[in-house]
Amino acid sequence: MKRWALPGLVLAALIGLWQVAASSGALASVLGLEDFLVPSPAEIASALWENRSLLAENAWVTLQEILLGFLCGLAAGLGFAVLLRLSNTLRRAFYPLMVASQAIPILVIAPILLVWFGFGIGPKLAVVALICFFPIAVNAADGLRSVDPEATKMMRTLDASRWQVLWRVEAPTALPFVFSGARIAATFAPIAAIFGEWVGADSGLGVLIRLDSAQLETARMFAAAAVLTAIALGLFGLLALAERRIVTWR
Repeated sequence: MKRWALPGLVLAALIGLWQVAASSGALASVLGLEDFLVPSPAEIASALWENRSLLAENAWVTLQEILLGFLCGLAAGLGFAVLLRLSNTLRRAFYPLMVASQAIPILVIAPILLVWFGFGIGPKLAVVALICFFPIAVNAADGLRSVDPEATKMMRTLDASRWQVLWRVEAPTALPFVFSGARIAATFAPIAAIFGEWVGADSGLGVLIRLDSAQLETARMFAAAAVLTAIALGLFGLLALAERRIVTWR
């Protein structure tokens, strides 16, 4: 609890300053905007409560996209990392291409996926999976390579197969790296889901934010962003908890 005390105080102070600046009109004056375009935390909290059913309905859609897309990215990232570990030829051939692929903006990929797969959940899952894939694959690959060479030699002297070395030595060594990559992916997954919904969807927090922006419903837009932040923090916290339970030797 002590480690959360200082961040909590800083957050409370920032919210307090925001409340004073917004309610007094000073923040709107500095930004050169009308007062209703700069909601205070109290107004955002009110919008969050008044629109709780609408926000919950759309949050459930986005949460499904985030979780399923994350799991797809996790499976693909781990599988790809194992292949790179088992074959140096594959690593030399595909690792540079994997890194270069990150130079392609997701806003360019999302419309293409929409054309290919339509307006269903498929394009959103693909966008989230693509965003999650890279940090998981890179961290897992680095983790598999970080194994102690002496441990590998010992397993081979015991006549262990390549798969036994991978499962009993390399995989446990890579687990902390995998969780690090997964936590990074968890923070990006909600952003990817919003991008996917902006390109083409009829429900979800991304759609709600887009509509609120067009209708100047700034308080509800901030409320939707707060719900999205809560989802990201919840996923991050669950992964951190899972790491403490699984990687007990760290």
